[in-house]
Amino acid sequence: MKISIELTLTPLKDDYESHIIDFIKALRASEFKVLENPLSTQIYGDYDTLMPFLTREIKKSFLEIEIAVLNMKIVKTDRSDYEPDF
Repeated sequence: MKISIELTLTPLKDDYESHIIDFIKALRASEFKVLENPLSTQIYGDYDTLMPFLTREIKKSFLEIEIAVLNMKIVKTDRSDYEPDF
């Protein structure tokens, strides 16, 4: 089953930027399609391979940050080719 996930990592500390960059770089280095915008990162792939990968990467990121919030939206379809029609 194909899924699309939108992620927003928000470390709650002064030196937040390096943690966000490291997280995005880990996503980029994966086998999955990754798209970014200034507010979030989207990642697309098969549920059974993408979710274990994200679980590992989120845990790695959380181990490096004292306190953080991760917002995640999951859509049950591949929306990587979405283009607005307006």
